Amino acid sequence: MRAHITGTGSYVPAKILSNADLENMVATSDQWITERTGIRARAVCGPGEACSDLGVKAAQRALEDAKISASDVDMILLATCTGDYPLPATACLIQQQLGAKRAAACDLSAACCGFVYALSIADAYIRTGMRHVLVIGSEVMSAITDWTDRNTCVLFGDGAGAAVVSATEGDHGILSTHLRSDGALWELIAVPGGGSRLPPCEKVLAEKLNCIKMKGNETFKVAVRTLEEIARETLTANRLTVSDLDLYVPHQANVRILKAVADRLGLPLEKVMLNLDRYGNTSAASIPIALDEAIRQGRITKGSLVMLGAFGAGLTWASALIRW
Repeated sequence: MRAHITGTGSYVPAKILSNADLENMVATSDQWITERTGIRARAVCGPGEACSDLGVKAAQRALEDAKISASDVDMILLATCTGDYPLPATACLIQQQLGAKRAAACDLSAACCGFVYALSIADAYIRTGMRHVLVIGSEVMSAITDWTDRNTCVLFGDGAGAAVVSATEGDHGILSTHLRSDGALWELIAVPGGGSRLPPCEKVLAEKLNCIKMKGNETFKVAVRTLEEIARETLTANRLTVSDLDLYVPHQANVRILKAVADRLGLPLEKVMLNLDRYGNTSAASIPIALDEAIRQGRITKGSLVMLGAFGAGLTWASALIRW
């Protein structure tokens, strides 16, 4: 048996924050944001809307697409760095809301790589006997965004995407997954306050250490290099070449990063799924949202060879190769 994605779904909040809106909040401009990031708008949660709410909606759509019920699910893996609470795992809240009474549930924290990391775990469990694993990426990045920092607040959005991974026969499905990390570079992307190293206190709130901090220039260089390297490693492991790919679905971080990676790989842009102009960087949710859109747009059909590629805090980077 091989793990195959049998259903996908996605959801973003109704509230849209445009670049024009940000012009009224910080010293920036639509032109500056668009030229440097490719982002034109992003969805953000309203009052009382949390990570589990987004995840449930995306999961329900994925289950409907896969034509299975929540009671059929053996495990729920939630990739997030913005869960509802420090405890319990937000996956357990989603399990309860879905009515997936048979399912084990846990969260996985690998930032923007979280969905691909979780997909690799689902693949392993399917190969050892499980029938259906629900993999979700759900993020409320607006909750950890410093809206006075013009270098980071323009980047992030909220949303969720989900995939049902099922045991199937045949030569289609997840061919391989590849995971990497380098903790020596953790300071390039981090939320330094609010954890056990620096617990919540007046200093954390005053200095906004509970918000995401980034070293953009250094991150850009490492992201381009590692995304290219892991893409080539993945293709080599499967005795394939770049020309064999039908679609590359990368983490939607920055259009300049993605164009640079495509150029270094020799991959035409028409084979790269891009939707960050409408959603911004939704961290672990970006790949499943993009994947769901690509399927619904007809860009992925039976037999398509699809690569997922992610880079994020940790630092982490990851890839997955799937034959649809």
